[in-house]
Amino acid sequence: MKSNFTREHRMAELVLSNYNLLPIINRFGIRLGFRDKTVEQICKESEVNPDFFLAIINTYINPDFLPDSGLVNVPVTSIVDYLQQTHRYYIDYNVPEIERLLNLLLKSSSSKNLQLIEKFYLDYKVELIEHIQNEEVKVFPYVLNLVNERKRIQNYSIHDFVREHTDLDEKLSDLRNLIIKFLEPTYDDNYCNDFLYALQRFEDDLKDHARIEDKILVPIVAKIEEELND
Repeated sequence: MKSNFTREHRMAELVLSNYNLLPIINRFGIRLGFRDKTVEQICKESEVNPDFFLAIINTYINPDFLPDSGLVNVPVTSIVDYLQQTHRYYIDYNVPEIERLLNLLLKSSSSKNLQLIEKFYLDYKVELIEHIQNEEVKVFPYVLNLVNERKRIQNYSIHDFVREHTDLDEKLSDLRNLIIKFLEPTYDDNYCNDFLYALQRFEDDLKDHARIEDKILVPIVAKIEEELND
């Protein structure tokens, strides 16, 4: 099991241990130039709750990590804001970047299989955007209303969100498997490798995003619902 980061660790250690943490840290509005400052110092300067920050980081690096119960004191608005920042990263950067790499791969090969791969990805993109829009339009407003108004909306709960939660990362895994197993060998190696690397990073990010929703957001919101039912 991987060791978890604490407030006393230097922020630079986090990045040097795993460069995939860079976009995660950016979602908190934290930029590079840490010098030798600790996580606690950087979080204080950036007005970020260090417990929440570490819960996100440790959930990302360790699939078995279970956030401390003290997170109930973290404002739900901070959690929703982080998740929305993640959605913006997906829509504004990640999806367009993967499309750009796919187009380069398509131009490098005459393989008919690539056309099927393109259709698979474009269909997946539609599903992903619909999933994100559902959370932005339905789930997050429900959560924020619950917190701000202290009122339940009839016929909906956070458990409905859990039941509706689809495993979008699994379809990216299916796409990678299609390419690895069936792509005809008339393609540019570098474009293909870049595309596969990007898919893998996105798949990992989606898994972590889902874990953060399931391990952090859902338990806190479920607790608020229980309190309102009493």
